[in-house]
Amino acid sequence: MIVGIHQLHYLPWLRYIHKILSSDVFIVLDNIQYNKNGHQNRNRIKTPQGAATLTVPVFDRLGQRLDEVAIDNKGPWARKHWRSIAQHYRNAPYFPRYADWLEEVYSQPWVYLNDLNRSLLTGVLLRLEIETPVVYASELKVPGEATERLIQLIHAVKGDTYLSGAHAVDSYLDVEALEASGIALQIQSWNAPTYPQGRGPFLPELSIIDLMMQCGPDARTLLEGVPHDCPQ
Repeated sequence: MIVGIHQLHYLPWLRYIHKILSSDVFIVLDNIQYNKNGHQNRNRIKTPQGAATLTVPVFDRLGQRLDEVAIDNKGPWARKHWRSIAQHYRNAPYFPRYADWLEEVYSQPWVYLNDLNRSLLTGVLLRLEIETPVVYASELKVPGEATERLIQLIHAVKGDTYLSGAHAVDSYLDVEALEASGIALQIQSWNAPTYPQGRGPFLPELSIIDLMMQCGPDARTLLEGVPHDCPQ
């Protein structure tokens, strides 16, 4: 059984959703250390001027866990994010299909970043009919750090293969320890798909929202490498 593992992301990008599709079980790391400069509270959408980054303002401190990160609601960040999405995707083929859902998300009084990100991830998977079981690391309560914790998480869901991004192998993943524990390593095979994006040059690696707005239910099949009928 193939297990994918990744931290919670805000408006997750295409490669993230592809990893879920490529897994038999997907484990969300929702209680690891918060990465201030990562995708946990930011992602990109397309505008006529190019990519724009939407960032959720948060209160953070050195060494803080992701499940402790609170959203800084002093400013109207949610209204601004929804306004940006609506403005730049209003003419996209599938904006009417997803507008009510996203407007509802951005109308909620979110306190913690994890709750917002979990709601968005659940909503994306539901609308793309992705049925891969998703388990949250905080519910498994396994010990360890780094690769040792990954091993314990995979064993906890009875997995035998770890689906990893290529970057992890070159940086922090202890491949020998993984194999010694009886877990096979599989590298995610990822090629950013191309699809109609409206005006301007094509931009890869945007939020899944961009693909959903342009291709609707075909977003899933496109990520799976299946021929699609996205409107041109």
